Amino acid sequence: MKINQPFYIVSLFGFIGLNLFSAQVNPVKKSQTTEFRNPIIWADAPDLSITRNSDDFYLISTTMHLMPGAPVMHSKDLVNWEMSSYVFDRLTDNSKYDLINGSVYGRGQWASSIRFHKGKYYVLFSPNDEPFRSYFYVSENPEKGNWKLLTRTRHFHDASLLFDDDDRVYVYTSNKVFELSPDFKTIIGDQDGTEVFQKDASETGLLEGNQIIKKDGKYYMMMISWPRGGKRRQEVYRADKATGPFEKKVILEDNFLGFSYAGQGALIDDKNGNWYSLIFQDRNGVGRVPILIPVKWENAWPVLGDNGKVPLTGEVPLPTFKPKNHLVESDEFSGKKMKIQWQWNHNPVNEAWSLSDRKGFLRLKTSRVVDNLYLAPNTLTQRMEGPKSTAIVALDVKGMKDGDVTGFSAFNGDSGILSVVMEGNKKFVVFATNEVSLDNKTKAVTGVKTDEKKRLPLNSDKVYFKIDADFNLGKDLADFSYSTDQKSWTEMAKDYKMIFDYRRLFMGSKFAVFNYATKNLGGFVDVDSFRVNKSTE
Repeated sequence: MKINQPFYIVSLFGFIGLNLFSAQVNPVKKSQTTEFRNPIIWADAPDLSITRNSDDFYLISTTMHLMPGAPVMHSKDLVNWEMSSYVFDRLTDNSKYDLINGSVYGRGQWASSIRFHKGKYYVLFSPNDEPFRSYFYVSENPEKGNWKLLTRTRHFHDASLLFDDDDRVYVYTSNKVFELSPDFKTIIGDQDGTEVFQKDASETGLLEGNQIIKKDGKYYMMMISWPRGGKRRQEVYRADKATGPFEKKVILEDNFLGFSYAGQGALIDDKNGNWYSLIFQDRNGVGRVPILIPVKWENAWPVLGDNGKVPLTGEVPLPTFKPKNHLVESDEFSGKKMKIQWQWNHNPVNEAWSLSDRKGFLRLKTSRVVDNLYLAPNTLTQRMEGPKSTAIVALDVKGMKDGDVTGFSAFNGDSGILSVVMEGNKKFVVFATNEVSLDNKTKAVTGVKTDEKKRLPLNSDKVYFKIDADFNLGKDLADFSYSTDQKSWTEMAKDYKMIFDYRRLFMGSKFAVFNYATKNLGGFVDVDSFRVNKSTE
């Protein structure tokens, strides 16, 4: 049979076109994923606790003496995070939160637990300071905040909250469990808790950071172990009942990329049944950074990463989330409220700062006569970021009085400080290092070792201070410089060594903007801008 060629060609192209049209109408769906590289947050965010409601994840961290406190972060892909709210604006248990009769450096709000239960979000944390007690907060929407204090109870160290399937409420701390009344106010049963396991011979040191979950009828406690003379490691304890007995398995022991051994974190699933772990790693001067590890389950035990090793990169089978803000951000101070990324060092003196006294500026007024930065109210901080970050703060200092000190710092127990110092009617740009000593009991500042490295006269009311930070392995270095026009920069210090010291501030170095009086009140400075950039090198 002879084929009519024109008809054949038309039919063939019609068939191809029909199929192309069908492919456009019904495209093959590719699964959406989000790529990640560890650490997922290159900044200080320790003591991780996480919860989920549908496809919304909420992560809470520790910020100790910084206010507002208990930062809650939000994500839909576990990789990209935005700031949502803080659980509280300030703590008022004692005057030390106001830097009076002591301090709460390295104390304040410690390891929190966040849980979603029956349409509400609950947070438990225990300040590591007198009077020793725990706080329970609730919110219907962490994005809007509106956290309300439910009650304060006895102190639970590094505690984790669990709502069981029968709605019974448990709090886990190390190797004990406490059952609480539904309103969290009363301990049910043994007031000293029920011991759920005994430490074995290898557990000769630290064992804390409890984060409890329930999966397939079994209970899993994630805890850090740090045997004396041994390596930091992540363990999980498993039981068939809430009250145990629990058995142990070491699931992670890795000094990822040459930094400290990673450990302390949580397990979480997504709505598709995939599992992950968020754990932090000590990275010296920058602090403790979160890492993300895919989890598989074998014989009802979680297997983290590549047989207990942290992956450098990976993919999360969730669509990429675009956060509305970032954990560290620049600020032109043009809004009516402070940006959510800022935290004050201790409780702020609210009448001594303003965004309205001069439009487009943050005014910092002196409010207390002190002799060092560690006692100065209203020091404003943001996290420093790795692997490298640079921040520039613009100051108008014409409102300073004799004895006033203002400036920019890589702030920690050891601080590099770039200041404008007013002496009489003369101003000087000064770089100095500070090392604070604290009383072991009250955390009162007992002394500050000051070493002035460089001093230059300042003949301008406008000054720009810059800090360049490098947190790559073996670095933790900061360079300090200043300018009066942002074109010509004068180096004031190079390769200042930033450190992490758990005995004092117990956190990563912070960008800190400050203004305080050493003689008399009445002075002020206007902060025009804070501009920060991060490098991936």
